[in-house]
Amino acid sequence: MTTFLTTPQGRHLAYVRTQGKEPGIVFLGGLKSDMTGSKAQHLQAWAEATGRAFLRFDYSGHGRSRGEFEDGAISDWVEDAQALIEVLTEGPQVLVGSSMGGWIALLLTRLLPDRIAGIVGIAAAADFTDTLWEAELTDAERETLISTGRLERPSAYSDEPYVFTNRLIEDGRHNRVLTGPLALPWPVWFLQGSADTDVSPNLALRLFNHATGPHIHLTLVKGADHRFSTPHCLSLITAAVEDVLKEHSDAPVR
Repeated sequence: MTTFLTTPQGRHLAYVRTQGKEPGIVFLGGLKSDMTGSKAQHLQAWAEATGRAFLRFDYSGHGRSRGEFEDGAISDWVEDAQALIEVLTEGPQVLVGSSMGGWIALLLTRLLPDRIAGIVGIAAAADFTDTLWEAELTDAERETLISTGRLERPSAYSDEPYVFTNRLIEDGRHNRVLTGPLALPWPVWFLQGSADTDVSPNLALRLFNHATGPHIHLTLVKGADHRFSTPHCLSLITAAVEDVLKEHSDAPVR
């Protein structure tokens, strides 16, 4: 059942929570996605079958949560995730971040280090606003964004276009994780499709090589695209979560 939480910033967020054993699993969705996607639903079914606590939600301006999408930025959506984790979960959690959610999971390691049991990143779109600005936008698109404050681009996943704003790009610059130290002392598993045209496998390798930690893994799946939601890919996600949970339980108490 969908429930709502009002954050300290006054944003009204929709979420679904499953009670169960800890560490729990928190699913962090991608840009303009919502908590009804196949990966979130698959993980909830797995959590219910294994008796594991699970939380999925919509960022502000996404899905059933209130707000306008184009008013939001990375910092806002990190605040949303932080508020929900702090209020609705207990103890360390495994953060499963898809696309932008992978970036948000990495940012949460700075804010909630004691509440993290491990991370699973699915096509983690670290610093994607930099990639968008530097490598994807045409000169004309950059001019439109600068002069009007917003830019619409078609989406391969929805009839509605993506709307990128100057605030989103600028806020992204303040939330980079690839331009400074990125220590990940928890079990971490990155999953990436070789046929992903939205998040390049080169970015996955860059993130893998940049992060430091004792238990960081990368699985590259030949032919998998950005959705990463075929039955095989979904089984890889749950296997990665299980491995992270095992590594967490086997780790010495710090």
